[in-house]
This record gives sequence, structure tokens and C-alpha cells, in this order.
Amino acid sequence: MNRILVGVCGWGDHDLYPPGTPSRDKLAIYAGHFPVVELDSTYHAIAPPERMERWVHETPDSFRFVVKAYRELTGHGRLERAPVRSWQEIVHDMKTSLQPMKRSGKLSMVLFQFPPWYDCSARHVRYIRKVREAFRDFPVAIEFRNQSWFTPHYQEKTLHFLEQEQLIHVVCDEPQAGQGSVPIVPAVTHPDTVLVRFHGRNVDGWNNTGRPDWRDVRYAYRYSEEELDEWVPRIRELQKKANQIILLFNNNSQGDAVDSAKMMIRKLGLNFEGLAPRQLEIL
Repeated sequence: MNRILVGVCGWGDHDLYPPGTPSRDKLAIYAGHFPVVELDSTYHAIAPPERMERWVHETPDSFRFVVKAYRELTGHGRLERAPVRSWQEIVHDMKTSLQPMKRSGKLSMVLFQFPPWYDCSARHVRYIRKVREAFRDFPVAIEFRNQSWFTPHYQEKTLHFLEQEQLIHVVCDEPQAGQGSVPIVPAVTHPDTVLVRFHGRNVDGWNNTGRPDWRDVRYAYRYSEEELDEWVPRIRELQKKANQIILLFNNNSQGDAVDSAKMMIRKLGLNFEGLAPRQLEIL
């Protein structure tokens, strides 16, 4: 087992593919560069199990997926054309979708990323417990985007809560831009896995200022060598407490995620086993 896995968020829009590569061929090529990917299309719509099965078959045995939970499960609301379903129906559909990856052993975790307004409150704690119970048979990761969870008064309580519920803490590297951002908290709450997501440090673009391209602007950031150097000792410390560390780069609205991920691979001296054979020479 590769104890540290490095990848990026999504596989469709990166500068990895020859011009004209069909979308259907991109995952297999991606799996020659990286051993893990965040599947983020499932945030917008729950994928049919048949599609998940196809993605399982298109990747090597050692490849892993971090699957983002559907938006209605994390308080982001229903898209206009999305089907109207009860919470129980959504949970059922999400779990059914995940089964092919779970059976194959390729599901690292289901990522529940809560919105910036999702503060540290008794009501929200109860809801996370409800999620944990509903997805009891799955590894579940929790990403907070509201600073209140990590104030001096609540940080230890937050981490203890995640540990008690056997939830994976998502460590974030992101701009420090007020209440809707969280500090770097390199803590492990589940002995199996810890997830680190690199969102970039675009302070000016992080919060919604009403720009139509805001979501692209917020993730426009190129990490420097020095910024990634800061992470090497943190990752070494995390290694002592978790069996596996997954590092995912989300700073991709200007195509920087792949370069940042490969820079991190070099800094950590990683040499992945089990990549797709045709692309082994890339690394």
C-alpha cells in the first residue's frame, strides 16, 4: 500500500491529455499520473452505479477514489432541475451509487464538505451524527468551511467529536479570509486515513463578491516551492498517526493543480506503485 497518495480534484480539465482526447479516455490516462482522484461530479448529481462500475474498471487495482457527497446531503440545496426526493431517498441513492467502488476496495472515503455558513452549533452536530449513522458502513470525511469549528474554545471539542464518531478530519490549506475559511489544523481523528485538501491561498478571491466567475477566481492560485515546503514536516507528523494520507489539490481554475501535486510528489520523494502502465514514464 502506498501510505501517501497524491492527486487532484476531478480528472476532466487538467493539462494531462493529448489534444482531442475524448472524455471517456481521460480517467485511464489520469491514472497513469496519480494514484487517487477526488470524484466531484457526484456533488452535482448522484452517479448511476453503472457509471461508477465503469470507472472502477478503467483504473488499476491500487487506484483510489474520494467521492464527494451530493449537495443536498451537505446543506447546499437542490439544483433547479434535480429530482425532488426525500432525505431517505437521497441517502439510499447515494449508497447505491457507492456500492461498486466499495465492493472493489477503491473507495477511500465519502467527502462531506459543508458550506461556509455551516457553523458550530448543536443542530449541525446532530445532523453530522445523523449522516454518520446513515453512512455507518462507509468511511466518511468531514470538511468544515466555517471558522467557528476551530476557534480556541471549540477546536479540541470539534476534533474529539470527529474522533468519537469515527469520522475523518479534512485538513485544509486555504486562504485565511474571515468566517468562511478555516485554519490549517493538522490533526488525525481516524487511525486509518487523513485527508488534506489544498485549495490555494487566493485571499482576495475567496469570498463571494458577486462576480459571475467567482467560483473560478477563488481557486486560481499557484503554490510556491516554499509554501509546499511548509507541508513536508506536517505530513511526516501525520504519517505517525494515520495509516494513509491522501493529498488532493483543488487549485485548478487556472490549471495549477497538476503542477502543484507533482511538485509535492517530488518534495516527498514518492514513487507510486501500480500506476497505469502506459504513463509510468511521466513521473
